[in-house]
Amino acid sequence: MRSRVRAFEAELIAFRRDLHRHPELGRQEFRTTGLLRDRLVAAGLEPRVLPGGTGMTVDIVPPGTPAGTPFLAFRADIDALPIDDAKTDVTYRSTVPGRAHACGHDVHTSIVLGTALVLAAEARTGGLRRPVRLIFQPAEEVMPGGALDVIKAGGMDGVGRIFAVHCDPKVTVGRIGLKVGAITSACDRLVLHLDGPGGHTARPHLTTDLVTAIARMAADLPGVLARRMDPRWGVSLVWGRIASGSAANVIPQHAELEGTVRCLELPGWREAPDLLHELIAKMAETHRAKWTLDYHRGVPPVVNEATSIARLEAAMTARFGATGQVVEETEQSLGGEDFSWYLEHAPGALARLGVRAPGDTSVRDLHQGRFDVDERAIGIGVELFAALALEEDGEA
Repeated sequence: MRSRVRAFEAELIAFRRDLHRHPELGRQEFRTTGLLRDRLVAAGLEPRVLPGGTGMTVDIVPPGTPAGTPFLAFRADIDALPIDDAKTDVTYRSTVPGRAHACGHDVHTSIVLGTALVLAAEARTGGLRRPVRLIFQPAEEVMPGGALDVIKAGGMDGVGRIFAVHCDPKVTVGRIGLKVGAITSACDRLVLHLDGPGGHTARPHLTTDLVTAIARMAADLPGVLARRMDPRWGVSLVWGRIASGSAANVIPQHAELEGTVRCLELPGWREAPDLLHELIAKMAETHRAKWTLDYHRGVPPVVNEATSIARLEAAMTARFGATGQVVEETEQSLGGEDFSWYLEHAPGALARLGVRAPGDTSVRDLHQGRFDVDERAIGIGVELFAALALEEDGEA
């Protein structure tokens, strides 16, 4: 199996670099989808493009598989971010201004493509004994996430277990980070609108002072929300935008406040919207302001299932453990990840894939223009996924 992976490795690195040069945003990944479709068809597979025209699923079913046998699924996200690529020392820098694969989705995509190619070859020689589904998902960066597009199109129908990896620039290449339970957090977006009649700053008592109202809400709501919820839920309300007014002596008629709510635990995620509506209503009444809250549900936490984590650890250790420790514990992140929606339908796990070059002390965090990876992580990811698919028990 390692020889099969190595046979595709150079191609997969070239594929990743091509995606990196041509990043596409969520639900605009038409070129990426076309490249994937053509390569999978060339491998003798039959990919199904999602109804929106971007993203796809493809099944590999060994001959003689009994009807109803559950699929083992592997997911990749294929979209990029709306930021500039700040790298100047590589040949594969993004050619599209304001667009970059700064989260490693090009790596994830190349890994799942490589998994498809390896398993298709194994199936032709009788080495694959269970059905496998490869998911190339659009719009992971667009809340509530393209995972819902996949699910709506039937992509999780018949899936018994699902795995994914996410690049982690803090983990050295050749290792993965694992955690049973929640590994990411819930993330929602909200926009608060305040309205009033406006007026002269000389007579604030005769109108609604929206600047003061929005400022008090920006300062007070995070603390009040935290005190009304179980602290073990790890609720965090953080503002990213505040806007109101256009002149020093005019009290404005409109104000806006925009931010995110992040929760470590599902109960907090479920309770936060109703509680925020209650708190905002009381504060708006104090300031005599009319209000509306646009609360946009994002994603729940990714909650890794224990058996799936055990399988990841066993497969990683079996394939690479001879070189030393290859599995490490990882912490829960406050970042959101729409892989969580798949886990509403089947057990599974998300692992953090090491992409930092040994000895590299530079900071290349996710969602930064300098982000890059040690491309040896691609072959490691393919071998890990292929090992999971080729486990002897044959169960999803």
